[in-house]
Amino acid sequence: MDHTLTKQERISSKSAISALMKDGKWSSYTLMRSCVLRREGESLNRIMVSVPKKTFKRAVKRNLLKRRIRESYRLSKEILPQSGYDILFFYKADNVADFSEISSEMKSILTKLAGC
Repeated sequence: MDHTLTKQERISSKSAISALMKDGKWSSYTLMRSCVLRREGESLNRIMVSVPKKTFKRAVKRNLLKRRIRESYRLSKEILPQSGYDILFFYKADNVADFSEISSEMKSILTKLAGC
């Protein structure tokens, strides 16, 4: 599988974001929360990453965490079958986690989602 994260694999439209937030199923983990919505008839999984400004005031830390989450998804997205999921990753921890911690949690989220 190609380890890339293209523009088509990111959620960007306001209608898709509001549909995900309204109809998606939330799950909570140690570092992150995830909201998942299955789109019928689609074959490409799309993601969105959110880090709260209330917790991390500096944009440098927010962007660092978003990069780490996107990179861990990019490296482990082959766990999830290509079946049209929209996924929101919401970082909820109070501290900046290492890439290894984020990556291990991402793998557990994706394996749980692949099992559904």
